[in-house]
Amino acid sequence: MDLSTDVKYVKGVGSAVAEKLNKLGIGVVCDLLYNFPRDYEDWSKIIPISQAPYDKRCCIKARVINAPVGGRTKNGGMIFKAAATDGDGVLMLTFFNNKYIVNQLFEDEEYLFFGKINQSVIGGIEMLSPRFVKVADNDKIHPVYRQTEKLTSRKIEAVTRNAFTSLKGNISESLPEYIIKKYRLMGREEALFNMHFPENDEALRLAKRRLIFEELLNMQLGLLLLRESGRRNTSVRVLNDCSSEFYKMLPYRPTDAQKRCIEECIKDMKLSRPMNRLLQGDVGSGKTTVAAALIYNTVKNGYQCALMAPTEVLAEQHLASLSKLFGDRINIALLTGSVKASQKKLIKKGLADGSIDLVIGTHAVISGDVAFNKLGFVITDEQHRFGVKQRAALSQKGLNPHTLVMSATPIPRTLGLIIYGDLDISVIDELPKGRQPVATYCVTADYHNRLYKFIKKHLDEGRQGYIICPLVEEGETELVPAQEYAEYLSKEVFSSYSVGLLHGKMKPKQKDEVMRDFASGKIQLLVATVVVEVGIDVPNAAVMIIENSERFGLSQLHQLRGRIGRGKFKSTCVLVTDAQNEEARKRMKVMCDTTDGFKIAEEDLKQRGPGDFLGSRQHGLPELRLANIVTDTNILYAAQKQAKNILVADPELLLPEHITLKAAVKTMFGKFGGAGIN
Repeated sequence: MDLSTDVKYVKGVGSAVAEKLNKLGIGVVCDLLYNFPRDYEDWSKIIPISQAPYDKRCCIKARVINAPVGGRTKNGGMIFKAAATDGDGVLMLTFFNNKYIVNQLFEDEEYLFFGKINQSVIGGIEMLSPRFVKVADNDKIHPVYRQTEKLTSRKIEAVTRNAFTSLKGNISESLPEYIIKKYRLMGREEALFNMHFPENDEALRLAKRRLIFEELLNMQLGLLLLRESGRRNTSVRVLNDCSSEFYKMLPYRPTDAQKRCIEECIKDMKLSRPMNRLLQGDVGSGKTTVAAALIYNTVKNGYQCALMAPTEVLAEQHLASLSKLFGDRINIALLTGSVKASQKKLIKKGLADGSIDLVIGTHAVISGDVAFNKLGFVITDEQHRFGVKQRAALSQKGLNPHTLVMSATPIPRTLGLIIYGDLDISVIDELPKGRQPVATYCVTADYHNRLYKFIKKHLDEGRQGYIICPLVEEGETELVPAQEYAEYLSKEVFSSYSVGLLHGKMKPKQKDEVMRDFASGKIQLLVATVVVEVGIDVPNAAVMIIENSERFGLSQLHQLRGRIGRGKFKSTCVLVTDAQNEEARKRMKVMCDTTDGFKIAEEDLKQRGPGDFLGSRQHGLPELRLANIVTDTNILYAAQKQAKNILVADPELLLPEHITLKAAVKTMFGKFGGAGIN
């Protein structure tokens, strides 16, 4: 037997159990060994009945003083009651719908009982449907696995133990010996065994450390190889640095952070391999200025540029700001779904013959019949709104053009190493001078009348405002849908003001029309869902109310708040919530205490974990099986450093000691072309 053997040949499995294991994604022995427990039950730490904590799982060693006696519940179900003692106290035992219990639990026998302690309705303490074994059988740490119908955790534990018995001494090492020694790692077979059957907590910790390091090492190797495979030679060389000339065109002084990011990008764009860089900056940090500098440099060096935005309104705003900046120095065109067919034809002709220097647009830019004469630089704005394929489709319009991905969603460095591991990262960590932070407060729903007066005061002064509502799912009657709320506000509270509505179920043209009306000032108060998180820049908007703010993640709240405070006016964001739970209070406090998007993102990652941080996983990278980038930061950095060292010495993983690493990376990145490994 080896790791590639069909799981049905493991002792105690057979065809029927194998079919159930298959439903859990376990097809071969290797899958079984890497099917790590979701939790552990420590049967080695025995608690006296008198000291057993309520509402916590624990293990109690006790002698049965009366065997199970059957009865019926009010609903007609079977119920069995028994009692046990450890000489220090009495534990009541209750079992539901288990007619076999009378043949499993015997009077005067001593057992280990594992379960949660509850207060008994008749006094004393009890365990409901505890797991139990005879004292002589088990007093160790037991794994708890994901189960499927008629396949218990105990059965999976048994067949996993059988697999280890059959493979003992034959599980080959997957890491080079020099790495194991350097980081003092547990051997592979020992680590796998202790992940399932740890002798103690320390053995489990060391096993996890070994396997997490290996997983993150393989991930980082794959990302670095992906980066290299995507960096074929390019003829696009921005050798003439025109940045000084560009700075003179600006009506303001760029920040040191903007200049640093521009320099980092220009340095990349001078090389014979295409730049592939993420530009991260908080809301209002001036990412567009950096993009404009690179566009100017690219055009002055004889190449075309393309900028793709997630909405038509944002594309139009980019057009307006860049046209104002460049004047007639650069020929710019807008290509979106709303552009008339005759105009589209002219734009496509201009792109093909090279007379258009820069095209700004939405998905229309990557349509099949759009061809460029000499595309040298590609920008995607708000990357998390685009999938990986869309980004690649735009790059394929040229011959290995330089790529800049812009994101206003601050991402903690640890998460960035995973999500954007195939990109170099530039960070604008400084806001332009004069930008006022948005004052943020948290109140209960009792304050609504005062809030409405507060909004009216701003509208009367000529400002605009937002009221944000959470998405309402079916059956959630305690929340008012944005549509009903907007109707109520426009008819009752703000009847003498223009109120608009924006939500995700509207057609794209309707959404664009509303956003244009708000941007132009035609709409004074916009009631919206999170669809406004990205897409409009309205410097005149100075107030935002976020209803049921506990329903939003921290980063999402920060993005929403970023829609105001974009102009010269003092701006205020009010979070409305009646939630009293500790988590919600903590989130609101963070929002009120800081406007630093990166600090907020770090806190959001801690609270929600990496799985939920970005919502849908569009970056298209393998899932981590064991590693947690919130708690395993140090291991992540060590693994990345080691991956870089390996590839400096052996760029294609051809050395004998790296053969197993190469195979592991190909497997991990299989559906992405094996990370470009041949």
